[in-house]
Amino acid sequence: MKHDELLHTLTGAYALDALTGEDHRAFTTHLRHCEACAQEVGEFAATAARLAVAASRPAPAAMRQTVLRHIDTVRQMPPRTHPLAPVRLATLLTRKAGPFVIAASIASVAAFGGLAAWQHQQTEQARTQVQQATRQAQDVAAVLAAPDAQTVHGRTTTGAATTVITSASRDQAAFISSGLATPPAGHTYQLWFDDHGTMRPAGLLPHDGATVMQGDRAGARAIGLTLEPAGGSPQPTTTALLLLALPT
Repeated sequence: MKHDELLHTLTGAYALDALTGEDHRAFTTHLRHCEACAQEVGEFAATAARLAVAASRPAPAAMRQTVLRHIDTVRQMPPRTHPLAPVRLATLLTRKAGPFVIAASIASVAAFGGLAAWQHQQTEQARTQVQQATRQAQDVAAVLAAPDAQTVHGRTTTGAATTVITSASRDQAAFISSGLATPPAGHTYQLWFDDHGTMRPAGLLPHDGATVMQGDRAGARAIGLTLEPAGGSPQPTTTALLLLALPT
């Protein structure tokens, strides 16, 4: 297997911080230039955070045998990459053609240039989103890995499963949801710390997933979740979808 192809297979190990030495340095360099691997690392890190929570729950009795029976049929493949073929201006203009064809060719090249600029912008936006998702997953994983981490589970009034992990040593709380419906247009979910009856904003949750709550966990007796106008509110404006008591 070629060296570059081998690097594509290390996304999972990197997300779990299992690479060391030269492998870690080589993949870190590779990650700066490979959008596919950057996306996989972010997804693996987020999945690892969810698995850490799920690991505390007993697995179905038949799961181990099912996994062992099918594991040999799963083949690991490198991420697909589809680089754009370069546009050769010289090729377009050196062919024998009339002025109209040359002008049309120049217009086509300009169009390709505009497309390339748009694609570059989209790539940069995707890179930023991946980096943000990776940092968020790492922050959640840090709370999960805290030696004094405590976990509580609950459900929203709409039936979505939720988990809150708190760490007194880090003075943080991580919120994880599964099955939370996409909020209506112009609205977002908002998290709250309940300081003995006083609701304190703790960050927005635009969609189902995991996040570290904003602000200090100390002093809060419960975690709240409401549906608020886009941008959030200084105080809850709707009935709480969730009010989950924290461990004392």
